Amino acid sequence: MKVLLATSNPGKLRELQALLADSGIQVLPQTAFQVREAPETGLSFVENALLKARNAARQTGLPSIADDSGLEVDALHGAPGIYSARYAGPGASDADNINKLLRDLQYLPMEKRTARFRCSMTYLRDAADAAPLICEGVWEGRILEAPRGKNGFGYDPVFLVPERQCSSAELGPTDKNRLSHRGQALRKLVAQLTAVPG
Repeated sequence: MKVLLATSNPGKLRELQALLADSGIQVLPQTAFQVREAPETGLSFVENALLKARNAARQTGLPSIADDSGLEVDALHGAPGIYSARYAGPGASDADNINKLLRDLQYLPMEKRTARFRCSMTYLRDAADAAPLICEGVWEGRILEAPRGKNGFGYDPVFLVPERQCSSAELGPTDKNRLSHRGQALRKLVAQLTAVPG
């Protein structure tokens, strides 16, 4: 089974390919097809994931998987949320976004720095699919006061994984994929894909 992965984010691509390695699903990156990215104009993770998957399926004619994910911080009323990748402004780097987040939380004690990563993942059989598969994963944690670790991407260096007492960026790829929001959502999606014909 060949499926297009509707992302140009190399970190996401690595994670999703690793998670799908034993699924029997062959993942093709959208960069191999020169897919023009869809503007993320949705008001939720689900809406943005559907926009990306439908855009990729329309341009390639292939079934498509897309995810939209981000960080929700309780003290910031759920921000950065769907704006996680551009929290510090358009074209912001991971470091820019982390620095803004740490500034916004700088006077907050650890017990009030609760947060979660949320991922909505969608699968469309084709661009006109009116019944897409939609799965969600949520990973609870807290925001550290300073970055730790070199693995992962995005907010991983400041996301404390309570059960391991380390940052997400201090986890190895296998551990992260087992615990993460994206790993949770993709496992649910693969279970549905392998149970449903077509």
